[in-house]
Amino acid sequence: MATIVPLMRQIGRWTGLALAIGLAAGLASALFLVSLAWVTTLQTNNWWLLLCLPLFGGLVAWLYQRFGQSVAAGNNLIIEQLHSPDLLGVPLRMAPLVLLGTVLTHLGGGSAGREGTAVQMGASLAARIGRWWRLPQAEVRLVLMMGMSAGFGSVFGTPIAGTIFALEVLAFGVLRYEALLPCLAAALVGDGVVRWLNIAHSHYQVASVPELGSIWAWLIGAGICFGLVSRAFVSWIELVQSRSRRWLPNPIRRAMLGGCVIVIISLVLNTRDYNGLSLPLLAQAFEPQGVVPWAFGFKLLLTGLTLGVGFKGGEVTPLFVIGATLGSALAQLFGLPSDLLAALGLIAVFAGAANTPIACVLMGIELFGSSLLVPLMITTCIAYTVSGHRGIYAAQRVGWAKRQHLAHQTGKRLDELEVD
Repeated sequence: MATIVPLMRQIGRWTGLALAIGLAAGLASALFLVSLAWVTTLQTNNWWLLLCLPLFGGLVAWLYQRFGQSVAAGNNLIIEQLHSPDLLGVPLRMAPLVLLGTVLTHLGGGSAGREGTAVQMGASLAARIGRWWRLPQAEVRLVLMMGMSAGFGSVFGTPIAGTIFALEVLAFGVLRYEALLPCLAAALVGDGVVRWLNIAHSHYQVASVPELGSIWAWLIGAGICFGLVSRAFVSWIELVQSRSRRWLPNPIRRAMLGGCVIVIISLVLNTRDYNGLSLPLLAQAFEPQGVVPWAFGFKLLLTGLTLGVGFKGGEVTPLFVIGATLGSALAQLFGLPSDLLAALGLIAVFAGAANTPIACVLMGIELFGSSLLVPLMITTCIAYTVSGHRGIYAAQRVGWAKRQHLAHQTGKRLDELEVD
């Protein structure tokens, strides 16, 4: 009896925290999704807004320079805080800044996503709730992970993947099981809030899955391609970031000039389908006719430029589009159904870039059903391995090296590694 009472108190406290964090993150995601849908429609119906992208970029950079220098690192700040909870913490102002910055990016037609925004809003709101709760420093990590889970799960409608994502993203090869139940509760509440508000998520169907024996060789080849493109995506963003910061140290000028480059490319190459979230392009990848073979390259190009010069938004939805369009192109080459390889590419390219294979497989099951489990496992694990020790989250640590010769670098940030 003496041990049951403290346990019940702990369960009650964390249940209350999960409800509060899930509610806050779910409402924030709902507001974000509605705002994003509105500005996307506005941008689509008014092509001239693309010409305003440099001005929006300069405004976003000014806002962060004036009010948000401490939160400019975004998801990397959250991951770093989870590894070093003695830091200053995650300020509440991260939520409104990243929301406004992402909305402005999409209003101008910048190629960005939404996961980063939802995760940052969820974590910053969770941190504030944790301070109100007066939690001890040792429990700050759990609160931040609950906010990440609730934000990710609610913005995509995948609470199980959101739960595991927060456990897996800190250090690849390692899962933080102590946060499993609190993160699950927060993710379910956050997703439930968005669904209760009748905010729909995009869904894509896979008509049928061929017998594994007839396609396993193609799945291996596709997994290798997905991993290589994940690696190329990360390398391109890193290159744009490093070169643009060296050539234009002023973040406002950097964002404005980068916006001009994106506008010129969009107008000259007629890449309107690749601006913004590109959800119509993503849907087309699941159609039998598929997309043009170079679609993934255009989306990769514009996303790297958008995020690399300082615009705000996530990487995940662009990775979905890149993976699905690459899968569609490979389907035409391999003679396989376009919807099958589009679904596998959508998940596997994200897994390779984020180094979260388990969360991504679970996301694939939530989105497409359990019939795709084995093909998802094959392509995702191969992509995760082939992508190497690179990733979209520079603060992510090496928990268990993918290559034996890099085992001595365990515990280092990805941007500190001597990569293979």
